[in-house]
Amino acid sequence: MVEKKNIPGFFKHLTFYVLVALVLAIGLGYFFPAVAVKAEPLGVVFVDVIKIFIPPIIFLTIVSGISGMSDLKKVGRIGVKSLFYFEIVTTISLAIGIVLALIIKPGKIGKSGLPIQDASKYTRQASHGIDWKQFFLSNLVLQVLVAAIITGIILSLVHRKEKIVTFLDLVTKFVFRLLKYVMYLAPVGAFGGMAFTIGKYGIKTLLPLAKLMGTVYCTMAVFIFIVLGSILRYYQLSIWSYIKKIKEEILIVLGTSSSEAALPSLMNKLEQMGCSKPVVGLVVPTGYSFNLDGTSIYLSMSTIFLAQLYNVDLSAGEMVSILGILMVTSKGAAGVTGSGFVVLASTLTAIQKIPVEGLAFLLAIDKFMSEARAITNIIGNGVATLVIAKSEHDFSPDRSSS
Repeated sequence: MVEKKNIPGFFKHLTFYVLVALVLAIGLGYFFPAVAVKAEPLGVVFVDVIKIFIPPIIFLTIVSGISGMSDLKKVGRIGVKSLFYFEIVTTISLAIGIVLALIIKPGKIGKSGLPIQDASKYTRQASHGIDWKQFFLSNLVLQVLVAAIITGIILSLVHRKEKIVTFLDLVTKFVFRLLKYVMYLAPVGAFGGMAFTIGKYGIKTLLPLAKLMGTVYCTMAVFIFIVLGSILRYYQLSIWSYIKKIKEEILIVLGTSSSEAALPSLMNKLEQMGCSKPVVGLVVPTGYSFNLDGTSIYLSMSTIFLAQLYNVDLSAGEMVSILGILMVTSKGAAGVTGSGFVVLASTLTAIQKIPVEGLAFLLAIDKFMSEARAITNIIGNGVATLVIAKSEHDFSPDRSSS
């Protein structure tokens, strides 16, 4: 018993082991790339297992949350308020990406030394535009969200629904308990994802496009700590405190390059912070499809980067047009295979001034940029949930104790 008490506190937290796994993965990828590449299945399997939990958690959370609400008008109000918030914040993120890219000029570099990869499959897919029907059909989160809302509304109208709601609560607790055990494998998943990335793409592939990467990372930091930080401060919350509470989820996303890997545990953490179950269930899944702040910053900065790389002068009117086009195309990023690249190719095709083949330069560093996009996306969706919960007076810091 005495020995356990002498164990330092950080050894008891999952965050420590995920961080150690990431450091070891970087070392393995750098010194033994051939071995590191073989670790890919560890990350892929972990993400796939987590994805199994996403549909039932979203469905159970939303159904039990809506069916337990006495006022169905509130469900509609939360939905409308969330979409309104998403549109405003993603537009701000797009604008920040354009402005800082114009100031820093990451594209003012020579093209001769840049690594080039084949981008033809993305340009071919972009020529057809964004299929919004396919966007819905290929987006499981959005499908489950719609089904859960309908089921929750129907259940709320049923007499003697208490037994059903109680059963759903028990099932929800059981699913989250299973998820808790699976999350113990997070260091293994993070190790596999990071080792594969460093082993396959190598640190040296970053050097030619280091200016663009640095610009994107700095812009996302500005967005998180200034824009999102200011929004939370208005609602008397701290961005630093919030990030500290979801540090495990951030590290998991960093290792796996997938924000979906942390979606179930993020929902659980937001409830523990004090957000009500209906708000968490409605805002987080919707945000994963329509509130992609990190992706929006990447899309706008990459567009300006390619314009600068090819010395394409853009007028003020064309800048506004780019912003308007991205406001539409960025909403399809979550449901398209190849995500950012297909959306970016669609945007460049619509502009008809910046060469679409410039995507070949971005492919080399996309894997390293995906971590920044995913981390910003997950932080942004958590902030959105906190804001909606606060504005709906559905935020109670004491909820975690119960």
